[in-house]
Amino acid sequence: MDRNVTHGAPSWVEYNGKSAAARAFYQKVLGWQISDMQMGGEGGPYGVINVGGEQVGGISGMDMEHPAWVVYITVDDVDARFKTAVGAGAKVLMEPFDVPTVGRMCHIADPTGAMIAFISYSG
Repeated sequence: MDRNVTHGAPSWVEYNGKSAAARAFYQKVLGWQISDMQMGGEGGPYGVINVGGEQVGGISGMDMEHPAWVVYITVDDVDARFKTAVGAGAKVLMEPFDVPTVGRMCHIADPTGAMIAFISYSG
């Protein structure tokens, strides 16, 4: 199974919070290799999490009041799944948007309040 193309498969995890403390913690506890990737714009580097030579997630470094992990689920059509989720009671956190060289994504909270992201990868 290719998690980047299989509809419904978890494909990426992302830590949204201050990156220095999180990075040090997860490197020590889990042995993660984390490398910086420049994202452009005003933001600092994005920490890419590598496990067994495979990129599996990231550490955003966003200054959040309540740091949290977000799971990205690969979907066949971000816009259609976003509309279906909202119709089923999801709260909109970020409407669908494009990330150059990555794909299209959105963030929602399910009816219980748990945050999740949908993504369709480009290329």
